[in-house]
Amino acid sequence: MAEKVGVGLVGFGVVGTGMVSCLLKNSEQIDARSGIPVVMKTIADLDITTPRSVDTTGIRLTQNIDDILNDPEIDVVVELVGGTDFAYNLIVKILEAGKDVVTANKALLAYRGQELFELAEEKGRLLLFEAAVGGGIPIIQALRNGICSTEVESIYGILNGTANYILTRMEEAHLDFQTALVEAQARGYAEADPTFDIEGHDTAHKIVLLSELAFGTRVSFEDVYREGITRLTSFDLKMAQELGYRIKLLAVAKRHETGLEVRVHPALVPLDSQIAAVSGVFNAIFVEGDPLGPAMFYGQGAGGSATGAAVVADIMEAARQKARGKERDNYYTFDHQDLVVRPMGESICAYYLKLMLKDEPGVLAQVAAALGEQRVSIASFIQEDPHAEHQALPVVMTTHRATESSMVAALDVVHKLEGVVEEPFLLRIEELEG
Repeated sequence: MAEKVGVGLVGFGVVGTGMVSCLLKNSEQIDARSGIPVVMKTIADLDITTPRSVDTTGIRLTQNIDDILNDPEIDVVVELVGGTDFAYNLIVKILEAGKDVVTANKALLAYRGQELFELAEEKGRLLLFEAAVGGGIPIIQALRNGICSTEVESIYGILNGTANYILTRMEEAHLDFQTALVEAQARGYAEADPTFDIEGHDTAHKIVLLSELAFGTRVSFEDVYREGITRLTSFDLKMAQELGYRIKLLAVAKRHETGLEVRVHPALVPLDSQIAAVSGVFNAIFVEGDPLGPAMFYGQGAGGSATGAAVVADIMEAARQKARGKERDNYYTFDHQDLVVRPMGESICAYYLKLMLKDEPGVLAQVAAALGEQRVSIASFIQEDPHAEHQALPVVMTTHRATESSMVAALDVVHKLEGVVEEPFLLRIEELEG
């Protein structure tokens, strides 16, 4: 039996600091539950002089990654550098050096994960990524082990803490989007360039990984419909509440007879649903399947401590497998089913529609006629006081369920009507039961 497991870390940022802190603080528990001592040996980073909030006494600090790759006493390498090209080449080198890999790099895995998983399998090594989805939420192990007997039918997720914090503050404090974003940046919840978070890229990366694991198939990032939260206003969140909903940036993955539905966009969810109650920087993943039924996983979706703990959980998995002395169980393969992602136009939802209309007779009737031509029926209707700037009527409608293609075709006509002052704004409604 192996005597110990040596760990190397590449990238000593916030998550790396959290990971090292967790390893040192809980070392006795980690060793006992891993069945073998886990030793933090070497950290590689371009900046090894700036003080961190963790004691690195006894740990080698280096700027040379080869000090990790060429060390026979290092069994597991944690990649926390981010990005895609450099990280891809680094993980290839780690696997070819005969070492297991732990990563939190959802963007890389969403784009090129299958290549890396195939290489890991070829080399008989592990490629683990619990921290890549949901931060400290153990959703990867849950899908792989806890609910592996269940055929997953659908996944709904709030997977980005930045976007969720912004929407929470817009609703609670009646802030406009830009003000809420600036507040999030001031509190350290949003990057200086928040594009990946607020435009849904980060959420889309994560739902790709969840879909591949849950449905056992390959999902291309380019096939995922994506829409961000930048067009939302406090008025929309207020209207949603009046209608009995809350707006969330939602990741959706559903199984159909004809393939998968995978999409990311703002959506109205019922106020009494569990998903609606997820506020601030927290994340949640709602899974439903047969025979499990509904289950929700909730926790901190980001941050050094929570994400670092998830990284350590993967290190422990690699340690347990080494302690058993068997060939690595690299179980992340996604090609046992051939399911295609359906076009967004085939999705079926109810809709929230915001219009700015001229206060003239017949305009509303023209809108209703355009919707009716595409067999989109109106479920409810709210008319606010005229908008002072445009002397236009803000009108909010909800519709019954219709295909996305029908709704898009109807709005193409509505947008061209003389009485419609601004581009119509559309949101989808997800009638979640749990």
